[in-house]
Amino acid sequence: MNKRQLAATIWKSANEMRSKIEANEYKDYILGFIFYRYLSEKELHFFKKQGMLAKDIKEMNESDEEFVNFTKESIGFFIAYENLFSTWLERGSDFDVSDVRTALTVFDRLVSPSHKKVFEKIFNTLQTGLSKLGETASTQTKSINELIKLIRRIPMDGRQDYDVLGFIYEYLISQFAANAGKKAGEFYTPHEVSLLMSEIVANHLKNRKKIRIYDPTSGSRSLLINMGTAAAKYIKGENKISYYAQELKENTYNLIRMNLVMRGIDPVNIYVRNGDTLEEDWPFFEEGDIEHYQLVRVDAVVSNPPYSQKWNPKNKKHDARFSDYGIAPKGKADYAFLLHDLYHLEKDGIMTIVLPHGVLFRGNEEYTIRKNLIEKNNIDAIIGLPGNIFFGTSIQTLIMVLKRERTETDVLIIDASKGYEKAGKSNRLRSSDIKRIVDCIRTRAVIPGFSARVGKEKIKENDYNLNISRYIDSYEKPKPWDLHSIMFGGIPNAELDSLNDYWKAFPTLKEYLCKSISERYVEMVFSDIGQAVKNEMSVISYKDSFAAVFADLREKLRAVLIEQYSTISVQAEEERATEDIFKRLESIAVADE
Repeated sequence: MNKRQLAATIWKSANEMRSKIEANEYKDYILGFIFYRYLSEKELHFFKKQGMLAKDIKEMNESDEEFVNFTKESIGFFIAYENLFSTWLERGSDFDVSDVRTALTVFDRLVSPSHKKVFEKIFNTLQTGLSKLGETASTQTKSINELIKLIRRIPMDGRQDYDVLGFIYEYLISQFAANAGKKAGEFYTPHEVSLLMSEIVANHLKNRKKIRIYDPTSGSRSLLINMGTAAAKYIKGENKISYYAQELKENTYNLIRMNLVMRGIDPVNIYVRNGDTLEEDWPFFEEGDIEHYQLVRVDAVVSNPPYSQKWNPKNKKHDARFSDYGIAPKGKADYAFLLHDLYHLEKDGIMTIVLPHGVLFRGNEEYTIRKNLIEKNNIDAIIGLPGNIFFGTSIQTLIMVLKRERTETDVLIIDASKGYEKAGKSNRLRSSDIKRIVDCIRTRAVIPGFSARVGKEKIKENDYNLNISRYIDSYEKPKPWDLHSIMFGGIPNAELDSLNDYWKAFPTLKEYLCKSISERYVEMVFSDIGQAVKNEMSVISYKDSFAAVFADLREKLRAVLIEQYSTISVQAEEERATEDIFKRLESIAVADE
């Protein structure tokens, strides 16, 4: 089942369920059951590895206390045969909603103490929502039957060329966000934006042997997962990344835990909390221990908090997160989230946060915070994103990159607002756009119309206003119209002059194509200009040179990526290949990295 087929199947099922549940609640049910299937299959796989036969597995129940404890110690939980997902399917017409209620209740009781934090009440949203699937037990049973039969069809054998679970989650979130007309940008980060933030962070962390990463407004969890995936490409060995997350909504909090577990992350490395990030800093105390407070500092923070959210700044003056910078106004919590993130960074850590453009220039309390961030040298980079890039909101957004301590004293400002492709009603970053931004951050390159390094003195001159347009002129002047050319024909020489880079690359092309008809105008010799260009000698020579430069690339890549695929470092080879390709382009005119 490819992505298109999977999306169509899931959406069809969601539409059929609309008479029973709200469209945006559907994801809680389908992902809850997917997670239960995942755990069931994980247990079965474990038993088969122990050499158990089908008849032995069918006898699994709680009566064998030693066996139950062995299972719990090994995989963190125990599910009796009668409660397995596959057993529900086997029951056919004998299956009943009570089977699900019983299984979910028993699951909580049979979780290992070492896995309690990750698994405890993880099915709460699913269990309490079963009653919404129908007014009677029979109608609830029918609805659940439809769901588990759908889930049975979803491929989970690892043979697909895409992340099935991640795709389902992001597809459902994006569909329901658009469908419900909600400001989805506040709780869903598009994959491409998430990938951009993750690559920036991963590049900074690539020499670490072990890291801790944190998303304090985790929402759909895509930021945290993508950051972990990006960082893992640089880190050797398994279970070297600890995941910290905090989420206000209980149903989303449960889904975060499910998704982290389904990604194969060891529960020992999962620290997820259900709470208000701004009101209850995390953690104050562990498990009700009021004597031992431990501040959590991490190597990286990524977040996409709700934009300009109202919050309560009362009694926050002496809060350690804000005391050195200032208190965000009650009508806009943007800087409160930012300072929370910054506070939890290690001294050599890095954070990326999505914010509205207003944080760059708004006054009063936000002016004070912005000034302190600049004076304390915390702001590393500002990236202006394309408009209409988040679902359901047209708010102009940016990514701000910050560090607690850094060697540079300037701020790298990037105007990436023009690099995107259309995707339905929204805009989307392309791989080349992400690569260009990440490379610019990595090298701190100054590119006219795209990036600038702005010193502290320059920012002071602008009264700490960081509005991107003050430092980067990306305005494209409109091309002048030649009225004579429009009325009487001919191509102005002035228009041809704008293509000088190409005439230098193809020195005989201009003379080959054009015939002078007056001092200021020319006309084309050929009616089929495209074919004429292809046949011109300097163009043919250029193409031959290009082909010669890249002649051995295919075999070179094959020798490494195919023949040595089991031993290579993907990230290292990606960087080597990129460096090789860019070096080859140095001798090729008009080809841009």
